[in-house]
Amino acid sequence: MESRRTFPRAHAVPDHPPHTADALVKAPGPRVPSDPPPSADEPRIPRALDVRPTDRELLSARLVPLRRPGQWASALMLLVLFAMLVHTLLTNKRFEWGTVGDYFLRGSILHGLELTLWLTGAVMASGYLLGIGIAAMRLSRNPVLRALSFGYVWLLRSVPPLVQLLFWYELASLYPRISLGIPFGHEFVTVKTAHLFSGILAAYVGLTLDVAAFSSEIVRGGILSVDPGQAEAAQALGLGNGRIFRRIVLPQAMPAIIPASGNLLIGMLKATSIVSVIAVQDLLYSAQLIYNQNFLIMPLLLVATVWYVILTTLLSIGQFYVERYYARGSGRGGGRDGGRSAGASGRRLWQIARGNIPLFGRTRTDLAGLS
Repeated sequence: MESRRTFPRAHAVPDHPPHTADALVKAPGPRVPSDPPPSADEPRIPRALDVRPTDRELLSARLVPLRRPGQWASALMLLVLFAMLVHTLLTNKRFEWGTVGDYFLRGSILHGLELTLWLTGAVMASGYLLGIGIAAMRLSRNPVLRALSFGYVWLLRSVPPLVQLLFWYELASLYPRISLGIPFGHEFVTVKTAHLFSGILAAYVGLTLDVAAFSSEIVRGGILSVDPGQAEAAQALGLGNGRIFRRIVLPQAMPAIIPASGNLLIGMLKATSIVSVIAVQDLLYSAQLIYNQNFLIMPLLLVATVWYVILTTLLSIGQFYVERYYARGSGRGGGRDGGRSAGASGRRLWQIARGNIPLFGRTRTDLAGLS
């Protein structure tokens, strides 16, 4: 007669589960966390493959960190390349950092910086006012307003900003005079275009119209992100359309508008450098005027570059705080909880680093096997 050798199993699950209530009560269950752990001298009993480990065994298991050699190798390579870049910037004498420091606070450079800041602020303010109106036209029920606003956005987004600047700067070649009066009738006021459109005005008008086209799409996307039920509830309370847009829809659309608007602001600050082609003495053109006299091209370009880096960094910091202000109460780290959220994120990153780099110390074992 054939014999089979069997091993004792710890809490083995029966092949055919019982179907009666008494059998269910008497059926052996898994070991609960209150069971005493097996001693070190106790012989190990082979475990059946269909038995799951207990919670105590899971919590006492050793956490094996996940190895990512490819990511660490690529990170190390990037750090080496960054160190090489910093080294060449500091050791290459052709950059002439002493000359950069001499011209960094020169009066003509500061004058060009002031014009750049003024042009950026004026263009963004007027462009966004016009963009909000265009966005409202695109969202209106009037087909004429929708068609005109769509045509404006399509045309202005299709023409490069530099071409627009050149067009407005050379407008006198197409329209020598601009007149105001009755349409197709008597003219009351006539102005010569050559005397009206200077370089600064042409830059202001061209960049403002370009910003209005892009900002209208940003505002329209933010408005569409608001639940239509908000406007319907306001209408049920008897509020007018204008007040609903200003007090209800637009504030809720700001969290979606601010990030894209911040990017547009930083892009416009850098885009003001193209006004140098029409002899507007901005930051870049001021540097060009200087190096055309002393032929120190690279140091003067570095002066303008450093100023652009400083300004964009300040704008990025301001964008961060504005985003946090409008995101308060939304669970995204805004408002008063921003500091605690940032601290929690920092602690979480430290836990991840400790789990992946054994060099930092012993890894956590209280969550082993639960993922």
